[in-house]
Amino acid sequence: MTHPTLLVIAHGSRDPRHAATVHALTERVRAERPGLRVETAFLEFNAPSVPRVLERLAGEGADEIVALPLLLTRAFHAKTDIPSVLREARARLPRLHIRQADVLGPSPLLNATLGRRLREAGVRPGDLPRTGLVLASAGSSDPEAIAVIAEIARELRHTGWCAVRPAFASALLPRTQDVVRELRAEGVERVAVAPYVIAPGRLPDRIAAGAEAAGADVLADVLGPAPELARLLLDRFDEARVPVGASLSA
Repeated sequence: MTHPTLLVIAHGSRDPRHAATVHALTERVRAERPGLRVETAFLEFNAPSVPRVLERLAGEGADEIVALPLLLTRAFHAKTDIPSVLREARARLPRLHIRQADVLGPSPLLNATLGRRLREAGVRPGDLPRTGLVLASAGSSDPEAIAVIAEIARELRHTGWCAVRPAFASALLPRTQDVVRELRAEGVERVAVAPYVIAPGRLPDRIAAGAEAAGADVLADVLGPAPELARLLLDRFDEARVPVGASLSA
């Protein structure tokens, strides 16, 4: 049996910054765990596709694959698209043992990445009591995904921000600019916008445009290839390899 392979599955984008960021993140994962084979595939827009990578791996003699969705919440892509692609691959490539890892969020490591990006954008611990935070995600029509975003906002509120509100770039309201203006109207002195997205693209650009249009004081960068995010990918990889009912420390 060969060593297991981590297959990171990103959504893909026509924006070249998206794929570049995904590849930078997987490079950091490789650096965090030398010897682990890490491959990258995309659902659409970018190459290589998931089926193509799995076919290549099977041809090279790989037999254990952990397919990790590069997604922050369990919505349509995690529940439907990726399982469907992996089901078809198992039928075509019966020698491959493919496990689907859990999505990345929620996780304290994601919250730590948000904190890193906000500090890099100029937010200091002493700013929090007078600063409102807009947690700006891509958006989803899936109630489970929206509930996760709301819970993260509640968790962040307890870390010292005077207010934390979710906003969405698609699928549902409110938009980033609406929440920035709402916080201003409530008398919040400073407003910071934190994109809860992994890589640049159309929706993150929409978040940034909304923050600028409404005059936010701080706009953090996307999560990107942060060290905390790389460690989270490895955590999900390890969790997927543990048999049900077993312990990581066993």
